Amino acid sequence: MRYLPLSDTDRSEMLDTVGVASVDDLFVDVPKSAQQGVSFDLPSHASEMEVEKIMSSMAAKNISAGSVPFFLGAGAYKHHVPATVDHLIQRGEFLTAYTPYQPEISQGTLQCLFEFQTQVAQLTGMDVANASLYDGSTGCGEAVLMSRRVTRRKNAFLSGNLHGHYGDVAKTLTSFTDDNVESLSPTPHDAKADIDALMALVDKDTSCVVVQNPNVFGEVLDLTPLAEKLHENGALLVVVVTEVISLGAIKSPGEMGADIVVGEGQSIGNGLNFGGPYLGLFATRQKFLRQMPGRLCGETEDATGKRGYVLTLSTREQHIRREKATSNICTNSGLCALAFTIHMTLLGEAGFRALAKLNHKHTVDLKAALGKVSDVEVLSNSFFNELAVVLPQPATEVVEALAAKEILAGVPASRLFPNADGLDNILLMAATECVSESDIAALVTALWEVLS
Repeated sequence: MRYLPLSDTDRSEMLDTVGVASVDDLFVDVPKSAQQGVSFDLPSHASEMEVEKIMSSMAAKNISAGSVPFFLGAGAYKHHVPATVDHLIQRGEFLTAYTPYQPEISQGTLQCLFEFQTQVAQLTGMDVANASLYDGSTGCGEAVLMSRRVTRRKNAFLSGNLHGHYGDVAKTLTSFTDDNVESLSPTPHDAKADIDALMALVDKDTSCVVVQNPNVFGEVLDLTPLAEKLHENGALLVVVVTEVISLGAIKSPGEMGADIVVGEGQSIGNGLNFGGPYLGLFATRQKFLRQMPGRLCGETEDATGKRGYVLTLSTREQHIRREKATSNICTNSGLCALAFTIHMTLLGEAGFRALAKLNHKHTVDLKAALGKVSDVEVLSNSFFNELAVVLPQPATEVVEALAAKEILAGVPASRLFPNADGLDNILLMAATECVSESDIAALVTALWEVLS
């Protein structure tokens, strides 16, 4: 059944009201070159049942991540999500992604967000965290903008080993300001060279340096010397964490001197979900609280002394003085944050650390197995979950050949850095707790076949 609520008479009345003769007149300001002059090559309308059959046949062409050896990572990781998480977030009182405005009827949701903030602050080693952003990449851009507000400087430097998409988003968000955001080139063979280059750039005009840890190639870094150099010059250290489970095994960014920590929380409580929605983590020092983007839930007491929760800070564009807003992030990923909090609560500290240890073990096993394949070199030395692997052939070709054998082998580095040189043969491979010994064995066997 077609649903067209407006009649020809309705359309005519609307056009008369706005003072134009036809719908085409509404698009006169759009260049002809940007207008679609012919009809789209799309099938005609069909019944609901027919559409379901068509979509199902198209979906059947995909390789299910749950049924094949899976080594994809690069910022989105396959982890086991307990059934309890999905059961609880689907309760009627929780099943919304929107943050409530009326605290008197939303105490449960607000308390969950308060607990989420507490968990993120503890994980990152920071003083305070917000009630989430859209995802890790928007958090990265917001951190650069926040650094400018704090330092009143415009020069920001992005690590060459920061996830390419995070760097792109940061540049997009700052393109409407006069910030000078500079990215270094990736150095997959030498993580220290990247840090040394960043330290050489720091001066009294620097607002911040953005570094990923573990970096996009999986290498774990000691950022303490960089933090010290930045603080000597009055600048801020922004640390990006795309694999939050790593914080169960390595020193937190806060312990290494970070001023702002942003991350992707997808690994905890949230499946891959075809690329989203995900969960942006954002934490900072207490002294920078007023410059933090997004929303902050706080704990308070009502007139009778009973504990309660409220939105303490919310610096958004929808408020009356929106031109002075700290951020234009419109909402938070409330349902994803709830899933994160439920999973973290189920794990507890001991379980979280055990999970991180298991992830690292599987990556060690993967590295050992790859070391037995001729002409394959693993670059990563100090790593968590992610390995940078040099292949004797272009990584995209190898990935396609292995996909034909129903093995999802990884993400070519060239996809993250399409304009960088020297990355064509580098493949990023991840191993989580979901990777089995048989998965690794199947990968190695297939690699031998493809590379021979």
